[in-house]
Amino acid sequence: MAIRMTIGLGVMALGAHQLDAQQAGGNCAPRPVVLERLADGYGETRQSIGLGGNNQVVEVFASHRTGSWTITVTRPDGMTCLVAAGNAFERVEELLPTGDPA
Repeated sequence: MAIRMTIGLGVMALGAHQLDAQQAGGNCAPRPVVLERLADGYGETRQSIGLGGNNQVVEVFASHRTGSWTITVTRPDGMTCLVAAGNAFERVEELLPTGDPA
């Protein structure tokens, strides 16, 4: 699970970096507006959170009912921007290998 989380956070950090490069123009709104839209429109709740570059908060929202997911980045000024979205969200619990790998 730790490896999966590390990979996931790495992907989110890359997404946050991409967002800076794109200036995230039309995909941003105040955080409360974005959270309400994700909850009411898609049934998504926060599944994970991390800190990206430039003190940006990176979050993954998803709905276990519909499988939809969204990655957001919230800037220090309180604006939340959509980085990516999709379907077929699945929570994965992976166990770390134990013992000698040889």
